[in-house]
Amino acid sequence: MGSRQVSASDLAGLLGPDALGRFGLPGRITVAGLGVSGISAARALAGLGARVTVVDNGDGDAHRARAAELAELGIEVRLGHLPDGARAGESLPEGTELVVTSPGWQPQSPLFLAAAEAGVDVVGDVEVAWRLRGAGAELRAARAAGTAPAGPAEWLAITGTNGKTTTTQMLASILKAAGLRTAAVGNIGTPIIDVVLGEQQYDVLAVELSSYQLHWAPSLRVHSAAVLNLAPDHLDWHGSMQAYAADKGRIYEGNTVACVYNVADKATEDLVVEADVEEGCRAIGFTLGAPGPSMLGVVDGILVDRAFVENRQKNAQELAEVKDVNPPAPHNIANALAAAALARAFGVAPRAVRDGLRDFRPDAHRVARVDEVASVVYVDDSKATNTHAAEASLASFDKVVWIAGGLAKGATFDELVQRSAERMRGAVLIGADRALIAEALARHAPEVPVVDLDRTDTGAMLAAVREAAALAEPGDTVLLAPACASMDMFANYNKRGDAFADAVRELAAENAADTA
Repeated sequence: MGSRQVSASDLAGLLGPDALGRFGLPGRITVAGLGVSGISAARALAGLGARVTVVDNGDGDAHRARAAELAELGIEVRLGHLPDGARAGESLPEGTELVVTSPGWQPQSPLFLAAAEAGVDVVGDVEVAWRLRGAGAELRAARAAGTAPAGPAEWLAITGTNGKTTTTQMLASILKAAGLRTAAVGNIGTPIIDVVLGEQQYDVLAVELSSYQLHWAPSLRVHSAAVLNLAPDHLDWHGSMQAYAADKGRIYEGNTVACVYNVADKATEDLVVEADVEEGCRAIGFTLGAPGPSMLGVVDGILVDRAFVENRQKNAQELAEVKDVNPPAPHNIANALAAAALARAFGVAPRAVRDGLRDFRPDAHRVARVDEVASVVYVDDSKATNTHAAEASLASFDKVVWIAGGLAKGATFDELVQRSAERMRGAVLIGADRALIAEALARHAPEVPVVDLDRTDTGAMLAAVREAAALAEPGDTVLLAPACASMDMFANYNKRGDAFADAVRELAAENAADTA
């Protein structure tokens, strides 16, 4: 990506001793969390001259190794339990003027409650990166021997319950096809502070933002933004669906050119209506049907634009064919339309939209075909970690044996089962909260055969694949779309998807041996 890690030895020297104040940052800052984004923030802020303290309740070998690296930069790190019996993340270090949090920390964490009581603001790494955009421009000019600073890159931002990463990567691919210097950043890839302060000059950034990151980014004001969809998720963190939606809606605040919404999901349009945007900013819809004026949509297998064309009341611009989208599942076509809308808002030509979509290759574990065994196709969508994503995945196939289960995160499964029951040949359930799915199936799809695997060990995946194979008929799809998080059985959804693929390969080998 061309963005090296920020060095604590060069920032203040290049920007001057008043750098912190010029970019809206105080001198004494506490960073919550010793993960990737926390380390990035701590390095950058210390390099700018701040006195930084990092707090983290962990105290394992990995935490201590990271703490030792930061200590060499003059950064204090407090781990685990402190001498007075409190945990590192429970009390506010003396003199703190700002807290910078990692995304996962709960809003009601004791550290943040203590900050609120002391009148100290809490922000996230995205907010810090936003404030430091001008600093990055100055740094690149200084590193290039005094050349005039190029302006900071524009941000095209994406959020939603599902499809964020894919859409962000699609957008970056389209922007690259247009010849623009760009990168997919934010909730994916290199920490966004390192990108903003790095040596690489970008024209525009494709920025994926989670609801956590948006919650802690009060001054974010981007060029254009999209909310792809809204469905219950992370309610244990946000406290309610209303709070979750409000945090997602922050992405539209102050938009200058376009607020992109999902025509099929009225809640996303409602967020546009409620947003305070710049004069002239437009609401742009995307739909899988024929688009109206100021929308992008699909007509006879063609992705078309009726938003960024002359006389949009009568005219439409062909952008790409549905077959240019990989894979061409309905929810992924919607992702492509959202990416295209943001690119067009930035002035990208139609041909670049087509070329970017053709060049795009999705990450693993996203509706990925693994193999075909005995005329049954096996598909890995381990990334479908909530009900909304699983429903979209199920809708991509005619007849499915569904492998599901894991950690429900407070979700319910009735609507998912009701809407998807007619597609289900059968279901195989694994994981800690499989009973919740079994109960929904019993209520709304009693005719669907269900295999309840009473185990949560990693070897359960091979058993699940074998049970699914026994339920499937030729022409069916065995689909891993768990609708749940993976941490009860696997380190992450990637490991879960890998286990599924390994199990399918073992099944294929057994089938080949039987038919030899």
